[in-house]
Amino acid sequence: MSELFVNAFIHIRIWDVIDILLVGLFFYGLYYIVRGTTAIKIFFSIVALIVVLKIVTALQMELLTYILGAFVNVGFIALIIIFQPEIRRFLLGIGNTTIAETFRHFLTSIGLIYNEESNLDLDSICDACASMSQDKVGALILLTQESNLNEIIGTGVTIDAVISKPLIENIFFKNSPLHDGAMVIANDKIAAARCILPITQNTHLPGSYGLRHRAGIGITENSDCIALVVSEETGSIRVIKNAKVYDVKAAEMKAKIKELSSKK
Repeated sequence: MSELFVNAFIHIRIWDVIDILLVGLFFYGLYYIVRGTTAIKIFFSIVALIVVLKIVTALQMELLTYILGAFVNVGFIALIIIFQPEIRRFLLGIGNTTIAETFRHFLTSIGLIYNEESNLDLDSICDACASMSQDKVGALILLTQESNLNEIIGTGVTIDAVISKPLIENIFFKNSPLHDGAMVIANDKIAAARCILPITQNTHLPGSYGLRHRAGIGITENSDCIALVVSEETGSIRVIKNAKVYDVKAAEMKAKIKELSSKK
């Protein structure tokens, strides 16, 4: 018995320890993503099922092993569908890490990724937001980065117009049929207006954040775009990137957008 116990430890390599730690970190990451949502119950069910499968496999219970193994294999596709929002948020989180950004900059430096020069008319956008802030006109504008947001553009009304301060103000004028929803600016043009955005599920946001702010946070959780929000109640301006909200004054807006745009 003691010899068997010793042999078990002899065959444990450093890679086995690293493997266990990485699996633990992976499950912790999944738990961190789904905690506070209805998916947490499914998460614990999956963990319990995997543990039971390992136990019946070790006990050589062939019938249960076959049934549970088949269930796990077939259920893998179903789990991807169920956890699609969480998996997307998890992968986007990985893409926003320093390692991923360093790798992207490396590919850019060797010419495998080409950064096109942008001619985005930030002056018109910022001037329009400043004017709407002063008049307390609510607005939600998305500035695309790497993600083209085509699925979001498809939910709204196609504009495909040159960016201008009067046009932006007219779209968000309270009696305009296009004022409700988000405006998407892509390829240096106003691509669409009245677009429908996903609402964040974060329950720890300030109570002063209405649906416009929650939509701006929600879309930046699932893409790399920059959201500009003008509050209808207070006239405050907020710039949102990666679900982080920055309160800015009208004069600081352009500099903040440029700063966040450089952090892709």
